[in-house]
Amino acid sequence: MPANTARLVRSKIEQLASNPLGSNDNVKRLKGMDAFRLRVGDWRVVYELRHRTIVVFIVRIGPRSSIYED
Repeated sequence: MPANTARLVRSKIEQLASNPLGSNDNVKRLKGMDAFRLRVGDWRVVYELRHRTIVVFIVRIGPRSSIYED
């Protein structure tokens, strides 16, 4: 991942962490998983919410073309 993209992804994760339950057009619940995805350009951040302490647990970060593959 290029450095400028990494900075942008990190910034979006920090915004998400500051208000994980807020409205965000770039977040969708994933089907078949207890997880969400955050869209950052062509990159995706797959994460889970742990509600007892409201922790954003990052599962995976990768390009859109391969992020959902095992």
